[in-house]
Amino acid sequence: MASASAHLAAPATTRPDDIRPFLGLIDPVLLDAPANLAFEGAVTADHARAAWIWMARDLAPDLLGIRAVEGMAADRNSLDSMMPDLLARARSALADGQRTAEATRRLKAQLGGEEVWARVPVVLNALRCRNLLGKAQSFGRAANGIADESALALALQSMPLQEAAVGSLLMTAAVGQVAAPARLVSAAVRIAGSDDEQDLARAGFGALLDACFAHAQNQIPALSQMGTFGDMDLVCRSVDRFHRLVRAVTGYVDLSRNGRRAAYAAALTKAASDRLEPKLRNVGADMNMALRRRDGADRVDPDQILAAMNGVYLLGTVRDSRDSLAVNAVFDQVWGQSGQALEIHIERNLEAVRRNPADAPASARLDAALKMAEIRFGHDYAETMRRARDVAERRL
Repeated sequence: MASASAHLAAPATTRPDDIRPFLGLIDPVLLDAPANLAFEGAVTADHARAAWIWMARDLAPDLLGIRAVEGMAADRNSLDSMMPDLLARARSALADGQRTAEATRRLKAQLGGEEVWARVPVVLNALRCRNLLGKAQSFGRAANGIADESALALALQSMPLQEAAVGSLLMTAAVGQVAAPARLVSAAVRIAGSDDEQDLARAGFGALLDACFAHAQNQIPALSQMGTFGDMDLVCRSVDRFHRLVRAVTGYVDLSRNGRRAAYAAALTKAASDRLEPKLRNVGADMNMALRRRDGADRVDPDQILAAMNGVYLLGTVRDSRDSLAVNAVFDQVWGQSGQALEIHIERNLEAVRRNPADAPASARLDAALKMAEIRFGHDYAETMRRARDVAERRL
């Protein structure tokens, strides 16, 4: 293995946060950080990165070398061929690290703390079944094309779920590719003959429920984006995906009221709602700032228009996802206030265009308001107002 380090070495120019753990071998089960809930079928990228650095720096410097963790062009096939030796060394190091309290302390320090220490077994399990993760993803993609419920249930029964640790990882990899996770949960209910959480777990589908929650948690970091130039498309996609994943469990499974998964559902709902509430509260103010006429030299601020449009898009997405969120009070208030404000702004800007069809700022604000109205009131209302605008502009 003298040449292995040469295969995996690369210039040390990559920032630590950009290091790809294990060159992507376990990407299908990696979650973004922070992740407050731990699942046996998933691991955060930060924890995997810490384990990767530990293996390269402390466990197998003769095989990898610390610079390997910074090499995006390193050879995955070479790493894969080393994996049996690396896993054997890791298991031996973990066993040695538990012989005495001092050995445990040193190993935790090498890994980077208690949290990483606790997640290393999951990382090693993922590496052990790395070649199955891609197949699980293929199953998830194939499930999207199975229209017949009986056929989907039959396909789901082919998943190797007998070994709980491996089954959890495979389910996480598969669910990440499934567009409608509720269909998988419905198929599991059909197989188990019951929608009771415990019955599903006994049938081997507890891993499916946990995988839905793990991927739901993975949507939450995107919801923290703030500011005009935040990626609102990503936020809305994440809200929709969060809803599909959480609703797949809470809408189809009878969860034990005081059980672990009911607590997961409550914690995830709160985390997502806490990030969305401030954004919802800003919708009305952003809309008024964007659509009001300015004193003196009137003009349109593109940044304010973008912020208002983003807010209305988010409002529409939350409307369709509110069954999985705890924002009803805020949503109802903002939904009503935004509707009233939008009607007023449309009428004022339409009247300004009627008075002066050459009023470019009023026309631009009206055009933006009608785009918002299509989301808030529907296509028919927006088309009626567009026809009124066209009549006013033809007077020029």
